[in-house]
Amino acid sequence: MSYYKHHVFFCCNRRAPGERCCQDHAADEMRDYAKSRVKALGLAGKGKVRVNKAGCLDRCDEGPVIVVYPEEVWYTYVDKADIDEIVEEHLKHGRIVERLRL
Repeated sequence: MSYYKHHVFFCCNRRAPGERCCQDHAADEMRDYAKSRVKALGLAGKGKVRVNKAGCLDRCDEGPVIVVYPEEVWYTYVDKADIDEIVEEHLKHGRIVERLRL
């Protein structure tokens, strides 16, 4: 058994000016929002969910991006409603959100 049921990585990379990157979509703010939602729902902690910042996940052209392990599910998002859906459906109920899947 892994230490966490779900480990969520938000690409929070900042590329050179003119290059697409996840930070162009407020990645740090969205990661902080996801962490707060996970904690508020009682999903955070050992054996549960961990939300982390990642360096470049090398999919910025499809971004912004999140990857959820151990399922290896890659997501994109537009706003906090998308983050809410990923947290509620995937992290809480174990259902992949196909409309946001990369």
